[in-house]
Amino acid sequence: MPLLRNILVAFVALEHVGFLVLEMFLFKSPAGRRIFRTTPEYAAQAAPLAANQGLYNGFLAAGLFWSLLAADPIAGQLRLFFLGCVLVAAVFGAATVSRRILVIQGLPALLALLVTLAAP
Repeated sequence: MPLLRNILVAFVALEHVGFLVLEMFLFKSPAGRRIFRTTPEYAAQAAPLAANQGLYNGFLAAGLFWSLLAADPIAGQLRLFFLGCVLVAAVFGAATVSRRILVIQGLPALLALLVTLAAP
């Protein structure tokens, strides 16, 4: 169970590194515009907001990686905290931006959280 938990936590962390790259560096690119379904004009205007959001995703990734490297008991507390943060962000994003966020961001975090709670 710890191996599965760590794989799921690492997946969520890597997802958030990917979000950081997309939002901070690729938001205005053709790939970024396709992923976020934006026009070039909107992407240019919203790029500073996306970069800020990308930075926050980087902090979530850092916390999750920290939880994989830390010793117990703090590792378990870090996992619960940062997975909870990701889940709250996914629910908020789904309610305010797109329901796709709940599946892309929330579902992996929920699975990792459930495995963590089943076998801390």
